[in-house]
Formats: sequence, structure tokens, C-alpha cells
Amino acid sequence: MRAGYKCAGDIDGVLGQVLELRAATVVFDVEPLVADWESDQAALDEGVELVASRTVSIPGVQVVCFSTNSARRPAGIPLADGARVVWLALAGKPMRIAPYCEFPEPGVVVGDQIATDGMLARRLGYTFVHYRPQLDAMPAGPRLMRRLGRLVRPLVFTRPA
Repeated sequence: MRAGYKCAGDIDGVLGQVLELRAATVVFDVEPLVADWESDQAALDEGVELVASRTVSIPGVQVVCFSTNSARRPAGIPLADGARVVWLALAGKPMRIAPYCEFPEPGVVVGDQIATDGMLARRLGYTFVHYRPQLDAMPAGPRLMRRLGRLVRPLVFTRPA
């Protein structure tokens, strides 16, 4: 699978893309798809369980990786028959790629930020599923990164003529 760009506005759209792309590895950015930026531990744990269980039910998925640049961690990692579930805190996206290199291909990175998640996908040769939900509010940092991503997208996800 070549590095590509797809969009989705909700979890059903994201998982539809994962199925269509026949991904063996799915790397999820945590905020805001799995849990909101300022949510509590219970919301994080619930989100991880929900997203992991729905993703491992997709045929062919072997690895579900939750990757966040924050120090946040779930209370536990869900067990999944036939798939490996991984949590990477303080992931250093998009600079650090070593933790992902052992994962089977083809792969997909799902996230809301082109400048971090999209660049990680590009570096790994994975497809980037740009999660673009309708949000009422967004913290200042992610809002700034979203603006930066609009500038970066044409350089990262288009081929030269």
C-alpha cells in the first residue's frame, strides 16, 4: 500500500476505510477519536476498549496500535483474539518510527493532524486516514496544528507532475 490520503468524519467512516484498504496494521492517534483531549481516565479506557474491539473484528487486521505524543495511558490494554494491541505513549510522532517498523504491512495511520499523524503515515509508507470530525471546541495547540496541516497537505500527499 503506497502512502495515500483518505478522509473520514466518524469511527464508522474510519473503519470502513480500514476495511477497504485491507490493512494489517492500524495506528490510531488517541485524541480526539479514542478520547477527547481533556477527558478523564474512564473515558480513555472506554474509548480504547471500543475502538480496539471494533478494529480487531475487521478481517486481516493483525495489529492495533494506539499512539499519542502525550503521557496518557489506559488502565489496561484490551486483549484481542488473533490481533496484537499496542499502546505507545510519548510516541514522538512523526520523528520516531522505530516502534512501528516491526508491524505487518499494509498499514494505516488514523489521526486528526497532518503535520504529525500524516507525516508518520508518509514516513512509514502507510495510508493516512484523516479523521475530520465536526467539533464544537478544540484546544489551541491542536487548532494551530490543524492550520499547519492545511499548508503541509499539498506537499505531503500529492505527487509531482
